[in-house]
Amino acid sequence: MTTINLPTAARTLESYTVRNRPLAAPPKGASLGFNRIAYAAAHVVADPWAEQDPWLDAPIDWERTLAFRHYLWDLGFCVAEAMDTAQRGMGLDWTAARELIRRALAEARTRPGALIACGAGTDHLAPGPDVTVDDVIRAYEEQVEAVESMGGRIILMASRALAKAARGPDDYARVYDRILSQVRQPVVIHWLGEMFDPALAGYWGAADHMEAMETCLRVLQANAAKVDGIKISLLSKEKEIVMRRRLPQGVRMYTGDDFNYAELIAGDEKGHSDALLGIFDAIAPAASAALSELGAGREAEFHAIMAPTVPLSRHIFKAPTRFYKTGVVFLAWLNGLQDHFTMIGGQQSARSIQHFAELFRLADAARVLRDPDLAAERMRRLLAVHGIA
Repeated sequence: MTTINLPTAARTLESYTVRNRPLAAPPKGASLGFNRIAYAAAHVVADPWAEQDPWLDAPIDWERTLAFRHYLWDLGFCVAEAMDTAQRGMGLDWTAARELIRRALAEARTRPGALIACGAGTDHLAPGPDVTVDDVIRAYEEQVEAVESMGGRIILMASRALAKAARGPDDYARVYDRILSQVRQPVVIHWLGEMFDPALAGYWGAADHMEAMETCLRVLQANAAKVDGIKISLLSKEKEIVMRRRLPQGVRMYTGDDFNYAELIAGDEKGHSDALLGIFDAIAPAASAALSELGAGREAEFHAIMAPTVPLSRHIFKAPTRFYKTGVVFLAWLNGLQDHFTMIGGQQSARSIQHFAELFRLADAARVLRDPDLAAERMRRLLAVHGIA
């Protein structure tokens, strides 16, 4: 049995014994039989050997970063590339994102059937009082053209510059109508809530999400042939279900709700959500096994596997939600998927040692510690760095 001393909120140490065996990965090449489209938004692995300014620079370990994409493909996932999980806008700028997209698309071409879609936004355009809606359109066009010229499919990311420049719903409609009229193949639109990025408050021209939804739905209806689906990340299953039931025919709902994904993916008598989730990066083996069960018609088994991952996800994505990437990378390190716990932009410092200790316990409950002995040894190292032994 693997045992480790973990800190508690009472400023004491408690002996914790790992209780659960990790879920077995499926055999390579196995037919997983998913009946949902499941995108995992993937993180990037920093290069800790690089000479850098840790809060400013973004040196990437390309070999480990791309190996992680293969790990996700092996488990049956599509990859959502260069999204907020990859620290887009929080350490990863457009120049680095473009290179990441180029390399990831090249890797996908080495694997028959590997699916990938890539984030295109306006993050090379700094929001400001002089930025116009036309500037936002040009910025979107630049990134969309860059991704499409490399053969990539588009996830159309929300724009901080548009949130700043728009004067109301009509400006959002103008921008999205223009960009969607030009794309070569249907895109996934990403509505990222302000809990993930405070700079996106009031997106679609309204502070109230239900009012904003009306504008978004009008855009989808007007451009349905150019939209594969919409991913909403509002952490509200009620809002997602309302919107899902009103989508135009043929437009998918991709859940981005890292609090309620299990029941949204399972769906109800009126439909279900597909998935585009950052938490799939962290819980990939469990999510893969659960989706296989769902595809085989065994919904009870799907929920039995997925349910223990939900408390883990809610912990990783707790407020301030934008720092969830730290928990995702921490778990990748515990699981031996990278050799260090260093992040671009120094974001490994964004959560407390108490947060990591609880994450360890919840990862055990979710059966996503691949090698408990390795995870415990690495957790001890982190505790020692924090003066806890």
